[in-house]
Amino acid sequence: MQIEISTRHGGLGSEQQRYLHDKAEKLLKYFGRLMAIEVAVDQVKHQWDVEILVSAEHKHDFVARETGSTPEAAMDLCVHKIEQQLRRYKDKVQKHKGDPSHGGPLPRSSDQSGATEAPGADPDEF
Repeated sequence: MQIEISTRHGGLGSEQQRYLHDKAEKLLKYFGRLMAIEVAVDQVKHQWDVEILVSAEHKHDFVARETGSTPEAAMDLCVHKIEQQLRRYKDKVQKHKGDPSHGGPLPRSSDQSGATEAPGADPDEF
């Protein structure tokens, strides 16, 4: 997986870049099939804007933007938003595994009453 951190205006120290990288890396804990994470940091007046773009397998992209007094504070808020998106997506994908309308296995019936009848026998004939 590839993590890219870029700054539009202003600059980040090595400690700040390391913090942003570590936070972005923790997103793998919520969804392991991430392809790339892009973090864009922009300083506007006395605020920091952070935008995270996450690309997952099968062309699924997740985006979050937040503003904070420091890049670390904005990153924390962004990561929280992305975590929520990844959790919802993962739950959605896992719930469809057994859904027959999405190619999953057919549900097994607990009603076995038809299994004891002879083929062709009609119980209403008697």
